[in-house]
Amino acid sequence: MAFAVVAALWIPASWAQSAEATAPCRVPGVAHEVRCGVVHRPLDPAQPGGPAIDIHFVVVPAVARRRLPDPVFLLAGGPGQSAIALAPAVLPLFARLNNRRDIVFVDQRGTGRSTPLECDDRRHASLSEPAGIDAQVAQLRACLTRLAATAPLRAADDLRFFTTTIAMQDLDAVRARLGAERINLVGASYGTRAALEYARLFPQRLRRSVLDGVAPPDMVLPVSGGIDTQAALDAMLVDCERSPVCQRSHPMLRADWQSLLASLPKPVSALHPLTGQREHFTLDAERVLAAVRGPLYAPSLAAGLPQAIGEAARGRYEPLLGLAEALASRRGGTVAMGMHLSVLCAEDGPRLERDLPTGSSGAGGASTPAPFIDLAGQLYRRACAFWPRGSVPEAFYVVPPAASATLLLSGGLDPATPPRHADRVARALGAQARQVTVANAGHGLMGIGCVRDLMFRFIDAADDAHALGIDATCVAQVPRPPAFEPMKGLPPALPKPSASRAEEDAR
Repeated sequence: MAFAVVAALWIPASWAQSAEATAPCRVPGVAHEVRCGVVHRPLDPAQPGGPAIDIHFVVVPAVARRRLPDPVFLLAGGPGQSAIALAPAVLPLFARLNNRRDIVFVDQRGTGRSTPLECDDRRHASLSEPAGIDAQVAQLRACLTRLAATAPLRAADDLRFFTTTIAMQDLDAVRARLGAERINLVGASYGTRAALEYARLFPQRLRRSVLDGVAPPDMVLPVSGGIDTQAALDAMLVDCERSPVCQRSHPMLRADWQSLLASLPKPVSALHPLTGQREHFTLDAERVLAAVRGPLYAPSLAAGLPQAIGEAARGRYEPLLGLAEALASRRGGTVAMGMHLSVLCAEDGPRLERDLPTGSSGAGGASTPAPFIDLAGQLYRRACAFWPRGSVPEAFYVVPPAASATLLLSGGLDPATPPRHADRVARALGAQARQVTVANAGHGLMGIGCVRDLMFRFIDAADDAHALGIDATCVAQVPRPPAFEPMKGLPPALPKPSASRAEEDAR
């Protein structure tokens, strides 16, 4: 009994409050027991007495007894990913941080356990089901109708209260609930936008920030996504043309890509990458662009694109469909599309009305088709025309000088958040920003080479000066995977399928 009293006196007040704010629980994919908590937040901050929603969070307690008082919060991407669902994949990357610091996963409002605004998950649907923009818009209209009638929402207009600004107010309520005076943020992709907004709203509560794949508030995600994906594909084509090995195996890669797009839409057949069943469907440009865009996120998968594009140009679509499915299987959890649109339509939607750029310059300055740019924003323009939009303060789009040390991480091959976005954020943040680019990395650097060690040393440093001065030269050793080459002398794994009835009819 006396020992218990002494132990209680030794625990700092903030940690005692943290224990009272949570209860033991289990999270799928996490081997050991963690602690779960919830804060009740008004749906509309302007009506504190109105309907409320629950913001769920998970705390993974520090391993060491003498833990440090500033926990690390993960801000998930998307927008629309559940931070709690990402915990099993992220915790191994945070192992050194977790030795003396709690790791906190907060499901942002609209995701995971916090009033999820989820639409039907169509990622693994039959290939024969419509997948174009018209079909997606129809599915989103139906989803909006369903969400508007789902408690605690009372009407479609309630989806206006799922913006980044309101969500970061929720996050600070979690911080207060845990009794932490200051916190460290690690944001990934859209989570970097959220981290920048938290820094703007609560600079005094922030100790350090790590921004992995910087998505600033002014980037207009659907538009920049088309521009940056097109640039990543063009870079892959040029890299193949400059590589003797790739050029020898794929001498017509650029022509194959243009030929494939020019042939669409057309009736085809292919084996479904998950079921292995042959399906007959119409292959259109939207499906092909989506299949190519996904592997560009991960250089290890993008290395298979030259082979997959060449095979598709010759009528074998399984390699390309398989690459696209490989990325979908690697991502943690699904994206809550209702939350995704509530954020983007409010924050990026007003700027989607501007004209999208078209066309690009190929090797030697020649004009070449730029399908990613040409299609960029079409879905969001149509969806945001009917999706409820919240209000966003003008200050949201301005990144103020940083009050604490901030580490910005970018992949030189990233098709979504390439270094050009981190460049201007670093300039805005000023002297407290440190930018690190990994030339041969794609989207998401925390698990690449020595980056997890950089992140640990940055957060663990005793002061901002030492944090900003960490040695990051090790990232130059990260190689770019060479283009995939099938083994010679072996028969094709999948023979070219015979013409489907639809193909024969088309002839």
